[in-house]
Amino acid sequence: MTTETIISMIGNLGFPIVVSFYLLIRLEQNIKRLEQTLQALIEQIQKGGN
Repeated sequence: MTTETIISMIGNLGFPIVVSFYLLIRLEQNIKRLEQTLQALIEQIQKGGN
């Protein structure tokens, strides 16, 4: 995103909405990685450890 796009979005949508949207996009990748890690942990526990 360019600076002009962000400023335009803030003007049109409002600052809290833009910040929420940005955080959701940023956190989505972390949530997906966490989900994959938890799935791997579940598989290890089901196999009996190690």
